[in-house]
Amino acid sequence: MKLNLKRPLAFFDLEATGTNVGADRIVEISIIKLHPPNGSQEEVRTWRINPGMPIPLESSLIHGIYDDDVKKEPFFKEVASLIARFIGNSDLAGYNSNKFDIPMLMEEFLRAGVPFDIENRHFVDVQNIFHQMEQRTLKAAYKFYCEKDIINAHSAEADTRATMEVLLAQLAKYEKTPWEDKKGNVMYPVMNDIEALHQFTNLNRPVDFAGRMVFNEEGHEIFNFGKHKGKTVEEVFKIEPSYYSWMMNGDFPLYTKRKLEEIYTRWSAKKAAERQAKPVIQTKPVEQSKPAEQAEAIQPVAAPQTPVKEQQPAGKEHSSEKKEQSAKPFAPKHNHHHNDNFTRKPFKKKDEEPAKPVNEDMLKMLADKFKKGL
Repeated sequence: MKLNLKRPLAFFDLEATGTNVGADRIVEISIIKLHPPNGSQEEVRTWRINPGMPIPLESSLIHGIYDDDVKKEPFFKEVASLIARFIGNSDLAGYNSNKFDIPMLMEEFLRAGVPFDIENRHFVDVQNIFHQMEQRTLKAAYKFYCEKDIINAHSAEADTRATMEVLLAQLAKYEKTPWEDKKGNVMYPVMNDIEALHQFTNLNRPVDFAGRMVFNEEGHEIFNFGKHKGKTVEEVFKIEPSYYSWMMNGDFPLYTKRKLEEIYTRWSAKKAAERQAKPVIQTKPVEQSKPAEQAEAIQPVAAPQTPVKEQQPAGKEHSSEKKEQSAKPFAPKHNHHHNDNFTRKPFKKKDEEPAKPVNEDMLKMLADKFKKGL
């Protein structure tokens, strides 16, 4: 069958480091460009792109592109103009392209600063045609597997019975049908075993029914939405403790909050146990010196000897002492070898003579002194 085209139609697909349109980067882009009038003429171009960031292993296992495969390839900004010119004025087509490929391609063009107008283009998402025409409703499943229509559809009992009959038909149809997972492992998941059916119908391994948190391959809870998507819940508790309060006070299902609280309680208990397990560093006590050692260590500091001044007349000496005392404020001398345990003995001059009694000669000398002063 030939297409009716008024302008070129570019089918394209992206392989990327992940599915986060804002944070992840393209590692490969392939474009098949069909030309009007019927698409018989086509051009094909494929580019490997260095994303400028590590490619997560789980992404590499899906598309088969690893870091070594792109380390020598150009960055998107280096080939952005070339890709934009090749697409030209084409309309765009892809599978799930409206939700992923087109938004991610636009992010890359914007980061590179290369103009790429999407306002006047048509978008054809093949996945949407599939989902619209091959609906995944109970009515469609009952028709497909049981080859009959539901009588009294949307009544609880009729829908319940139809669901039961669909499962029995699925077991009969798929029990010996192989299935390949994202890692390339081939298995027979649909079997008459409830535990096996549980595992196959919960591939995302949700922690809560809303799927806000899921288990990763190591069995750790990770966030499945928002800015922390892909990070373990415990890691987020460490780097942004307020995130827990935001979720507990936010518009999330009660069961989601219950599971989040369980994880937080477990994490808090583990942190408390780690703190208790840390050895307490004890400081070495200061050894007390023995009394004999203290006596040797502490010696009274001898008072500095005052140099002997030349003797002055009694009147002048008395006057000068008063001037010195009034001019200099009292400042106690600090002894750097001070020890609270040491009792200082009263100072005593060497060879101090006892005071002499007052005699007539002294009285006469004092009388002469006062007469001179007058």
